[in-house]
Amino acid sequence: MSHIEELDGRRIAPPGVAPLAAMDNAFPTLSEAQIARIAAHGTRHSVGAGEVLIPAGAHNTRFFVVASGEIVVVRSDNDIETVVTVHTPGKFTGEANMLSGRRSLVTVRATQSGEVIELTRDALLQLVQTDAELGEIFMRAFILRRLALIDRHFGDVVLVGSNHSPGTLRIREFLSRNAHPYTNIDLDQNENGVQVMLDRFNVDISEVPVLICQGTTVLRNPTNSEIAVCLGFNDAIEQEQLRDMVVVGAGPSGLAAAVFGASEGLDVLVIEANAPGGQAGSSSRIENYLGFPLGISGFELAQRAYTQAQKFSAKLMIAQGATKLTCDRKPYTLSVADGTKISARTVVIATGAEYRRLPIANIDRFEGMGIYYGATFMEAQLCGGDDVIVVGGGNSAGQAAVYLAQYAKKVHMLIRAKGLAETMSRYLIRRIEESPAIELHTQTEITELAGEAHLESVCWIDKVTGVRDPHAIRHVFVMTGAAPSTPWLAECVVMDTNGFIKTGSDITPEELQTASWPLTRSPFLLETSLPGVFAVGDVRSGNVKRVASAVGEGSIAVSMVHQALRE
Repeated sequence: MSHIEELDGRRIAPPGVAPLAAMDNAFPTLSEAQIARIAAHGTRHSVGAGEVLIPAGAHNTRFFVVASGEIVVVRSDNDIETVVTVHTPGKFTGEANMLSGRRSLVTVRATQSGEVIELTRDALLQLVQTDAELGEIFMRAFILRRLALIDRHFGDVVLVGSNHSPGTLRIREFLSRNAHPYTNIDLDQNENGVQVMLDRFNVDISEVPVLICQGTTVLRNPTNSEIAVCLGFNDAIEQEQLRDMVVVGAGPSGLAAAVFGASEGLDVLVIEANAPGGQAGSSSRIENYLGFPLGISGFELAQRAYTQAQKFSAKLMIAQGATKLTCDRKPYTLSVADGTKISARTVVIATGAEYRRLPIANIDRFEGMGIYYGATFMEAQLCGGDDVIVVGGGNSAGQAAVYLAQYAKKVHMLIRAKGLAETMSRYLIRRIEESPAIELHTQTEITELAGEAHLESVCWIDKVTGVRDPHAIRHVFVMTGAAPSTPWLAECVVMDTNGFIKTGSDITPEELQTASWPLTRSPFLLETSLPGVFAVGDVRSGNVKRVASAVGEGSIAVSMVHQALRE
């Protein structure tokens, strides 16, 4: 279409880019044999021209294969519809929201009379899990289609804000890490155009960042929880159901537990306070994870695990952290931030740890405005061509320094120790030593931060010479370790002196007696002082702070969950 056309009273705009259907892997044509296997799980019925099969905003619970006729997928923006793709015979509908049951981002409508094969979401998930060939075709297509929607900003959300605003950066990160496509309008780049949009929704420019949800709801500087509610992230989750296993935290260990538990038939719910991935999700590059010789970003690894968990019917509750565990009776009860109470026969604690702040009085003033706790493409874009600082000597700091060296003019790496050998993998140390863009400063600490609307300068001290050096540096990446996320557990489980959860043989007989351990057996390897409650990953005492070990612990815990469920 070369111009806006009318179709049944609707204004249809031409796609701004090539149709998504050009992506063969995302839009394959099924064979007759494959269609026959699908038909055995669903029903055939006729559709008429103009019939809406899936309206935008509806929960995505219906899946269609086109037997004859034609189906169009459109994205609505006010009264204008943009064609996303067209499904002809042998094609099928759906993308990643089909797995979660979340609201559809697009409208699916028949443009010609014909016949479709319809499957419910449950029937589709059963087919994906039992038919390896079709499962691979559908999963690949759903993932690629979601990536295409993100790449072309074909979502139901418009974010109006400034790249210099910590609130804007937080919202962008939340949407991105939850793989939700959105349109970003930067106030600094298009002030006049932004003002027209703000006037339309009766929003003052002082109220940005503003999120316009589904073209109707306006959220002013919303919390992550408010965004999740507006977008219906958790609408498809039955909250009053007794679960076999509730996993608290969706980092690598929590997602691994969800994948293995759900794939083995357990009813699994994951509760995540923010977005899938945990600390690993903000890692720019993980190069020592088994099976990925070229490395993989933390975001990509988390998204793959998140999709895999949904494939096996695990449910994930987003932006709702656990606030309390009622541990004096079974089944256990978990309270979450919105007041919901969830019952569980067993619990896997995978809440990880929270980043440590630098001991500088005004650091909170610059968080998101020059102080960052993750080094992803989003942050790298903000500091291209500038000098940056990375604080920390662990693997996450090394990965951040190597990644940022591709964008920054110079990366100053500040560590308190005399060297990196005791805290960082050798391959990262070599990368740092060989990079002309990275300068290592040992036994050095930041003492002052200064700036008005944004961080403008940093002063650091050489602890050996006592010399203080001011630098006009606007970007500091803090990678200095973390404290365990365990305050919500109160006195339910035994912890070490640093607040990490003790498990298995690390719990002394005296501690078990004090905790009133009720069983004749000792706790399993990853079991806490509370029967049927397990701890995995960075929240566990004695953890080794590696993604691979976290994934291993999450998967191992499931075998112990089965034993606990049998008791």
